[in-house]
Amino acid sequence: MMPMTRVSLVALFLVACATAQARDDKHPAPNSAALEPFKQLAGEWVGKANFGGQPVDARIVYKVTSAGSAVVETMDPGGSHEMITVIHQDGDALGLTHYCAIGNQPHMKAKPKAGDKSVAFEFVDASNLRSPKDMHMHSVTFTFVDKDTLKTEWTNFNDGKAAETAVFEMKRKK
Repeated sequence: MMPMTRVSLVALFLVACATAQARDDKHPAPNSAALEPFKQLAGEWVGKANFGGQPVDARIVYKVTSAGSAVVETMDPGGSHEMITVIHQDGDALGLTHYCAIGNQPHMKAKPKAGDKSVAFEFVDASNLRSPKDMHMHSVTFTFVDKDTLKTEWTNFNDGKAAETAVFEMKRKK
């Protein structure tokens, strides 16, 4: 590549970055009241998860990202079953994609109302799911007990029906 071409590419890149920054200043990420309780989860949480009557220690980290337009939940960070869930505004609803350890990515939606203490996400579709009867997370309900207490209930479907619910009872780590 000629030196002038490299300089031109760098200049083009810098112009694109400046344009994107200017666009962000004029059109900030949507500030959804429905997403606010999830943003307030930012930080580390510890507690117990109950899988079929077997309580196990649980650790979850929440991070606000993408200029405040998404919240990333990391379950078992650094562990052998680390999973990521991304929550974001999706039109007049909240969207959720769960990157599951079983290898599929369920997409869910919720339409919370102002003041709701619980937000229930329901299955819409999934990536890497051959059939809706294949095992997948089908729903999750987040219950905001208080600013330092969170309960989540994840329902797994198999063979087209509810198979198991995992309940997480978490406290903000201080």
